[in-house]
Amino acid sequence: MTVIKTKIDRRSFLKTSALAGGGLMIGFAWGCNPSNTEKLPPKEWFDVNAFLSIADNGQVTIMSPNPEIGQNVKTSMPMIVAEELDIAWEDVIVKQAGLNVNSFTRQIAGGSQSIRAGWASLRMTGATARQLMINTAAKEWDVDASTLTTEAGFVLNGRKKLSYGELASKAVLEEIPTEVELKKPQDFKIIGQSKTNVDLDGIVQGKPLFGVDYMADGMVYAAVMRPPAFGTKLKSFDDTEARKVNGVLDVITFDDNERDDQRKIRGEKIAIIATNTWAAFKGKKALKANWEKSAPLENTSGHDKELNRLLDVSNDKSVMRSDGNAKKAFTEADGTLERTYEAPFLPHNTLEPMNFFANVSDDKVELAGPVQTPDWTHNRVAGLLKREPATVSVEMTRMGGGFGRRLYGDFALEAAAISDKIRKPVKVQFSREDDMTAGIYRPASKYKFRAAYKNGKVTGYHLTGAGIQMGKSTRENWFPAGGIENYKVESHNVTSNITTGAWRAPITNFLAIAEQSFFDELAKEMNVDAVQVRLDILERAKNNPVGKVDYEPEKMIGVIKLAAEKGNWSNPEAGVSKGFSCYYSHNTYVAEVADVKTVNGQPKITNMTVAVDCGIIINPEAAINQIQGGVVDGIGHAMYGDFAFVDGAPQASNFDKFRLIRTSEAPTVDVHFVESLNDPTGLGEPSLPPAGGALANAIAAATGRRVYKIPFTKQDIAMG
Repeated sequence: MTVIKTKIDRRSFLKTSALAGGGLMIGFAWGCNPSNTEKLPPKEWFDVNAFLSIADNGQVTIMSPNPEIGQNVKTSMPMIVAEELDIAWEDVIVKQAGLNVNSFTRQIAGGSQSIRAGWASLRMTGATARQLMINTAAKEWDVDASTLTTEAGFVLNGRKKLSYGELASKAVLEEIPTEVELKKPQDFKIIGQSKTNVDLDGIVQGKPLFGVDYMADGMVYAAVMRPPAFGTKLKSFDDTEARKVNGVLDVITFDDNERDDQRKIRGEKIAIIATNTWAAFKGKKALKANWEKSAPLENTSGHDKELNRLLDVSNDKSVMRSDGNAKKAFTEADGTLERTYEAPFLPHNTLEPMNFFANVSDDKVELAGPVQTPDWTHNRVAGLLKREPATVSVEMTRMGGGFGRRLYGDFALEAAAISDKIRKPVKVQFSREDDMTAGIYRPASKYKFRAAYKNGKVTGYHLTGAGIQMGKSTRENWFPAGGIENYKVESHNVTSNITTGAWRAPITNFLAIAEQSFFDELAKEMNVDAVQVRLDILERAKNNPVGKVDYEPEKMIGVIKLAAEKGNWSNPEAGVSKGFSCYYSHNTYVAEVADVKTVNGQPKITNMTVAVDCGIIINPEAAINQIQGGVVDGIGHAMYGDFAFVDGAPQASNFDKFRLIRTSEAPTVDVHFVESLNDPTGLGEPSLPPAGGALANAIAAATGRRVYKIPFTKQDIAMG
């Protein structure tokens, strides 16, 4: 075991007991294993700390602190607590915690960091509670606590044992231990075992878990008419016909702009208030509004022209990193290669469109709904309404997808502003068209790569990135940084009035495709195996790095070799063309081998072999699901993702014009994890960035044609 100092303060470690009648158990799933019905309902529950309640019958409730966006943290985070508490998983009930930044850390769903960031504190929470039980039992038996052990919810003293349920009422009065022992990973009993998603039954049975299901007494519904193009604002409107729609209660304007400069550009919005969603949507269709230009109306053609111009510009501000002398390396090279790759804007297209509930009264603001950043949203609403933050509460519902879109909470601001104006509880509901046309998009971007090689080795490398409202477009300290002596990276940003933001694996979702496609071409140009060219660079970064490196070359080498082995890279079967790709993101290392066969004269991806180093696996089944989802999402958007603007307006508003990958087009995804005892890292995003690169390289191997733009279909690449 590892002894650590506890860092839970008195306020976080609530030592209060609470009476709760056994009747409160009615309606709960009886533990994580519904078949466990041997225990009688408890008479009393005891809050051991903010995460834990233990009932007098030994039942344990563990609060899951972070928003559940489909990454399975509602199951995985309590598994970590239960492991260190040493309780049987079948005795655990999992509940979603509310927003409480005093008790929980980093209540965010973003950056694939929930497990990584919560790992230490979750373990300490469980271990501290376990030590409390031991200390309490030691007093009961009048023995030294160090002589006692625990197992499956019991403290053991030779043949004698006391259950946590028997000890809980006294344990909550004990002093918090100043240090606790953490288990060795080799001793884990729950972590590393696949556990069923605790919400699975509710999801299958259609129970109201999601924001779109949220209901409250007296609640009305709102559909919002927003500007039809970025760069326009409301001039006037006529709501005569809208008010005639059965169920429409009112039509109002509201302002949720947080800053004065936004107000000048974006102006007010119109909300149709109704007794139900359908009436609100119907009233919105009947509304007549006039819009006026408030900022330049941008076009994709203009963006392309500006991005292309910037790829040829170099100045001190654009240089992110410069090692050695790249210019000299190109001059002295045996050969050079230059390629440019480009990607469009992309909407998020969550299965559950944006929605949020707000109930604003004189003394409090109640918020509820699917949001990845509940604390940030809480503070923004408090600021917008000029309320004390303590008067604003946030209830987190399960989310039907997010991919970065629900980081921003603009939909919560709308709900709060509307409720403040009508002084009723209200749920704002986006339609699919609202979601796609009034979104926060992945920025369009372009990358130009140049490489110089000599004597079979890469001697010079120059990357220039440019993006629309993207900020920095590169990851200059990631691969191949450190492995090439003469190395230069530049980045340009184009300002825009189109809202952009995080989209699953921000920046790297396309940077990886471009980079890994370029390395495939470079390997062929140098007549070196595509896997070997990467390994050569990594060996240099491992043994004699040049400058700063923000990744571990040894781990990347490990996944490359594992993927190459499992994907039969060196021994492909007849009729199968392979493409290789690897990438490091969100502290996780992934390598992928795509298998493409020719079907009816067209390439068809049939299998993706994936090797992953993400440290300890908490819940293997959930981990595999995250990897598979990322791969399918990555190849789908690489193939079909297309989104353009004309005069500030998106040209696709629904799935009739925005193509997604279909179930029949998804390959088999064969996942292999590197065995590790290291702390866990991210999983929700890391398998997506390399997927498109592996596919592009396999298509090139199968057809001899290289794709340089997303979507691949725009280059006459149709999939079989």
